[in-house]
Amino acid sequence: MSTSRHRRWRRKIGPVSRWLPAFARLSTVFLLIALALFVALRVAAPYLISTGFVRSGIEDMLSKWTGYHAEIKGSPVLEFWPTPRITLNQITIRQPRESGDKLLGSIESLSADFSLIDALRSRTSFHEFHLVRPKLALTRDEKGLIDWSYAGLLARAISGVRYENGAEVLDPDLDAEIGAVTVEDGTLVVTDIKSAKTYHFDSVTADIAWPRLSGAISAVVIARINGEDLKVDFASRQPLLAFAGRNAETRTSLTSNLLTAHFRGIASIASLSAFSGNITASIPDVPALLTWSGKSIPGIATLKSASLESDIMSSGNGLRFNNLSLSLNEASATGVMDLFTQPGKRPKIGGTLAFDQMNLKPFLDAFALRLAAGEAEDISTGMSGPLRVLDVDVRLSARRAQMGLFELSDVGASMIVTGGEAKFDIGDSQFEGGEMTAHLEATQRDFDGGGKLQLSIRNADFAALAERLQLKGPLPLATGSLDLDLQSPKAIWTTGLADVTGRLHFWTGEGTIPGIDAAALRTQAAEKPFFPLSAAAGAAFAFNQLNLQADFANGSAEMHDARIAGATQTLTLSGVITYQSNGLALSGSLDATDPAKAAELPLLPFFIGGSWPNPVISPVPLFGNTPQAQ
Repeated sequence: MSTSRHRRWRRKIGPVSRWLPAFARLSTVFLLIALALFVALRVAAPYLISTGFVRSGIEDMLSKWTGYHAEIKGSPVLEFWPTPRITLNQITIRQPRESGDKLLGSIESLSADFSLIDALRSRTSFHEFHLVRPKLALTRDEKGLIDWSYAGLLARAISGVRYENGAEVLDPDLDAEIGAVTVEDGTLVVTDIKSAKTYHFDSVTADIAWPRLSGAISAVVIARINGEDLKVDFASRQPLLAFAGRNAETRTSLTSNLLTAHFRGIASIASLSAFSGNITASIPDVPALLTWSGKSIPGIATLKSASLESDIMSSGNGLRFNNLSLSLNEASATGVMDLFTQPGKRPKIGGTLAFDQMNLKPFLDAFALRLAAGEAEDISTGMSGPLRVLDVDVRLSARRAQMGLFELSDVGASMIVTGGEAKFDIGDSQFEGGEMTAHLEATQRDFDGGGKLQLSIRNADFAALAERLQLKGPLPLATGSLDLDLQSPKAIWTTGLADVTGRLHFWTGEGTIPGIDAAALRTQAAEKPFFPLSAAAGAAFAFNQLNLQADFANGSAEMHDARIAGATQTLTLSGVITYQSNGLALSGSLDATDPAKAAELPLLPFFIGGSWPNPVISPVPLFGNTPQAQ
């Protein structure tokens, strides 16, 4: 049975072995004929195809595409190996003279492959374009669209494209082949009519793949603006819809040393009416980005880096950022944000952000973004600072928060900027074992007219606070409360200590003041006409209650009858503290807390001068005990 099977295979293989060499010979013959024709066409092409014919063909193509008149001054160069290619120099593209003679651009050198067969048939078709040092001038109109209004094929295709059943549809008579386009060392100038600004893009390099007008596009563009290189990676299955300012599926990336951003979804270059997708952005150096953009924001140096990632979609008259992840410096938050836009009104940002740990300083800096230095013009003049035309209403929460040297927990805060008013509130927080609320408010004209701060602390451990702040000198160490109300008539970023006015009220329960020994104070006062406070610092002054009020103005604080009541003696102080120089000019007294013990602890008046933390005490003799009276 095995032998019969082998015979059957030999009968099948035999005929194949006879016709296979014939097929190989025939294939070889066809290949040689094709090669001979290819070589013959390349050799004969220079004699069969005129340079002027190909040159006029590419002139006609440029005019057809742009609707402008293309003029070539340089002598064209034809190459036929390895592929037919023409190179043209000194090309200008402008409107016909009777239509205004507007210049669209110029190209130093343009190369393109062309079809040899079509050229032999007196037709021209080009692909694989390479532009060297092109200069292009475009206009962005009031609607945010590039002006494609002239009667070229590209403009007609953009105006004639339709959206049907989720796809871009273009009539066949408007369709055309494009191919690949590369740009080397180009220049692009975009004039934005709406903002009255002109943007210059230099050293433009681009690789564009766009097989047909009705097909998908992918492009990588590298350009330099204001000395910084930017790379844009753009892809869309609906490029004509995108160029028409309509909703189109896009994938866009922007990469530079200052900013990295990615978007994937549906977008429009003209409006936010149907925006949806996913966006990520990262700014490694916020001050550097602002410097590059020509903006100056006071106090922004503490905001080093920022990044966000979010799903984004249109919502009514604005955008909603869902599943938002936001990072500012080392702080990260999640939440939901909204951007509202309404005709005739300021855009508004609102939402909520929840932090596990955060630094409030960058938010206070963001709060001051409305105050760009040197931009004190009134809002009604239309002069726009970074956030002069933007309102903010954001709610913040954090398990832990840092504000300078202060640490808070379980924080609930809000930041509101509306028109000429701005408010930052800490509505609830835990502070040094107690509670703290705060209110920062800007007056009209975006902070440049001044502002005020209100701070309220209840039942906080001021001993721990003094240690945290490393404060020196005899200070009250106790659990207490504080109300602070300050104002400044100047812009906050220019306000100095001498510009602050306001009032302070501080009160506590039991505590101590280290460095004040009441017994030593009486002894030194009886023996010396003046002495340093350190001479009476052998013990601490224990008190049951402290109550202090002070007014701030002109760089100093005026203390009003501060009363520190101990179990046996009471210390009272009043006078002026110049806090810019730590200078003191206070009158004080030490007397018995219980009037019945006045004979045992007589009234001791004294004067405190010098500077903190070791001023000089000078006892003031009572009138009845002066030497003259004796």
